[in-house]
Amino acid sequence: MEGSVNERLDFGKMEYGCKHYRRRCRIRAPCCNEIHSCRHCHNEEASLSKNSFDRHELVRQDVKQVVCSVCDTEQSVAQVCTNCGVKMGEYFCNICKFFDDDTEKQQFHCDDCGICRVGGRENFFHCKKCGSCYSIGLRDNHLCVENSMRHHCPICYEYLFDSLKDTVVMKCGHTMHQECYHEMVNRDRYCCPICSKSVVDMSRTWRRIDEEIEASIMPEDYRYRKVWILCNDCNDTTEVNFHILGHKCGHCNSYNTRSIAPPVLPQ
Repeated sequence: MEGSVNERLDFGKMEYGCKHYRRRCRIRAPCCNEIHSCRHCHNEEASLSKNSFDRHELVRQDVKQVVCSVCDTEQSVAQVCTNCGVKMGEYFCNICKFFDDDTEKQQFHCDDCGICRVGGRENFFHCKKCGSCYSIGLRDNHLCVENSMRHHCPICYEYLFDSLKDTVVMKCGHTMHQECYHEMVNRDRYCCPICSKSVVDMSRTWRRIDEEIEASIMPEDYRYRKVWILCNDCNDTTEVNFHILGHKCGHCNSYNTRSIAPPVLPQ
């Protein structure tokens, strides 16, 4: 590794790492004292342990020691190896103890989130109520749900806040993985799994149901039967005519409704 300082710093760039990150170091997990390529590799291996007591996750900020992948020197966390002088990560965050050679991801650290994100700082803003970074296209253009990202995806149940997968904010303000959202919609499921509100524009579907109901006359025994409904979209309660094809909300015209018991009148 003779040559200029820059050549020494860049030696081995993008040649080391794991399926999660390109980096020139491995980390020593303080929780179990084992060496892994990254925290995700640690967590995946720990989750496979037959002993449930050995299953645990690594807290990224707790990492104190790293091992240079070029010269195998173990040392305190730093961007440049103290022995061979290579840069162990082109991007380095001393708060998250995070290294990555692939800077095309446009990594940045969000102080409010407390972790590193990808996609470029200029393309995101931190929503303090939702508790996470969102695309600037959602600024003043989404329904805030307190700490909406700090829960598990309602489809695959992976924790969303620090997931490596892309997420989507639905009309109701709840979040899930983008790939899970698309799979849900492709399976003709158009309601949020958390709050049951419609997640896409259903107006054409509601008009089609209107036409089907108009063309489908109920038998005499059911024609004048009434039922109370709760609208999942606007939360309004209405008494409507019973029909086997659906019950239309009298407030917002949605068919995303459910039958409920009649309200109890005060004595």
